[in-house]
Amino acid sequence: MNIKEIRALDSAELKKKLQASEQELFNLHIRLTTKQLVNHREIPRVKKDIARIETVLKERLLAASQSK
Repeated sequence: MNIKEIRALDSAELKKKLQASEQELFNLHIRLTTKQLVNHREIPRVKKDIARIETVLKERLLAASQSK
């Protein structure tokens, strides 16, 4: 998921997406420890998605606090 797609979502959708990504990361770690994970590059991809979502949420929070 790229940053343009993330910025197009509203905050409620971003929070749901963040929760789903964190759950996916947890499942990937479980699959890694049980040696069921085939593509190890999925873990950094999900981590980057989580970081992008958190960044956009933080930007929106700061923009809202500055406009007050």
